[in-house]
Amino acid sequence: MPTDDGARRRLTRLLAGLGVASGIALIARPQQVVDRLAPAFPASRLPLVRVLGARLLVQHGVALAVPDRRLVRVGSALDLLHAASMVPFLASPLYGRAARLSGALAAAYSSAALAVAPRSEGR
Repeated sequence: MPTDDGARRRLTRLLAGLGVASGIALIARPQQVVDRLAPAFPASRLPLVRVLGARLLVQHGVALAVPDRRLVRVGSALDLLHAASMVPFLASPLYGRAARLSGALAAAYSSAALAVAPRSEGR
């Protein structure tokens, strides 16, 4: 666990960069991502994949630009809300795999981001 805020900001930016890359992939190549990770997910629902990608791009882009504790906490709360929203779909034959992956990644990111978040506000 990093001890100084400089290291914490670097780790926060690294996680945010991964989130930005994920968002870009979901926006630019939703079919390829779905085919690889959740092939049962209906092609007619790909706009939802792009919406998730846009949220990730904005959320993590903000954290990349301004890696402070308050913004990390807001982003983590959004990720936890997303993970909770996946619960009703976990057993679905069409949406279950996508819901499990998306929810688990959101919960994991939320935990990791909070663990490495800067202790103070600011850049």
